[in-house]
Formats: sequence, structure tokens, C-alpha cells
Amino acid sequence: MSDNGTVGIVLISHSRQLAEGAADVAAQVSAGAVRIVGVGGTEDGALGTSIEALTSAVDKVDSGHGVVVLPDLGSSVLTARAYLADHVGSGVALADAPFVEGAVAAAVTASGGASLADVVAAAEGARDVRKT
Repeated sequence: MSDNGTVGIVLISHSRQLAEGAADVAAQVSAGAVRIVGVGGTEDGALGTSIEALTSAVDKVDSGHGVVVLPDLGSSVLTARAYLADHVGSGVALADAPFVEGAVAAAVTASGGASLADVVAAAEGARDVRKT
């Protein structure tokens, strides 16, 4: 994980393994230039989300250049929205993007020193990437 002042990225999922796996992929494509954390699941390893875990993850990746939060679905979206409602103007933005593809696009874009708005746009633009 780098400390070079890039936009940070938090991936939040119901599954800790899913979030950490997607974060690992995104970190590798950014060559470690971006702070990326995956959070999810409950303390006992069950499916779920936690605003406390999200808060901790945002604090961990925030280098002062903004943080993109990318949720997978359902309550992770609600958790991210609740966090943002309590942290208006904090430099944290929600990306409405496909989970893995958006994470990779965000990481690559952030690794080049892009702004928060550009990293969010890159994540959201991954929705249009075709696989056929």
C-alpha cells in the first residue's frame, strides 16, 4: 500500500472474502500505488456489513485526496449511503459501478494521480465495458 497521495478506495461487500479478493486484484493492477481496502462480513464471519468497519477502512485509505467507496449490493449500498449521510463534505464519494470492474478501473485511474471525480467516473464507466 502506497502513501503517495492518491485517491483511496474502499470496497464494501457482504462477504469479507469477496471484498478482500477484489481489493487484491485492484491493488495488483495499480502496482501497489493506491491504498485499497476490502471490508465485509460480520465479526463471526457471516454475511453482513458494518458501518464501523467501513469507517475504519475509509480512515485507513484516506491520504487527503479523497476516498471512493464502491459497494457490491443491498445492505452494503445502504451502509455506504448511511456513512456518507453522516460525513457530508468529507471527500468521500460513492461509486455506482460494477464491483470488480469498477474497482480495477478506479485503481488504475487513481494510480495515475487522478482526482476523486475522475476516479469515480472511471469506476462508473466500467459499467459499459463489454465482455463479448
